[in-house]
Amino acid sequence: VQLQASGGGLVQAGGSLRLSCAASGGTVSRYLGWFRQAPGKEREFVATINWNSGTTYYADSVKGRFTISRDKAKNTVYLQMISLNFEDTAVYYCAGGQAITSTVRRREAYNHWGQGTLVTVSS
Repeated sequence: VQLQASGGGLVQAGGSLRLSCAASGGTVSRYLGWFRQAPGKEREFVATINWNSGTTYYADSVKGRFTISRDKAKNTVYLQMISLNFEDTAVYYCAGGQAITSTVRRREAYNHWGQGTLVTVSS
């Protein structure tokens, strides 16, 4: 399965962006989600969605500001981000995997990764 992420860019603090991740070339994974990696930091979990049920999970740092959703007809998952702040600056990666409930926030539960899209929040 190939994952193609898009939608990153430069935005002012307090602004919003919507990222997209299109899946192709195979069966969509049980979970499609987003991770991010800021300069000098580890890649961290942001949000994920169960492709079939639509159940969502979020990192505490983005809860209430980010919303993950999916369009099954387009094999695409979205990450709507509002109230962005400087700490949200990172390369955002979409990821797919056969995670289970207890592992949905772990990088190792995802075996398909997109190329990353850069989000830069200016103060």
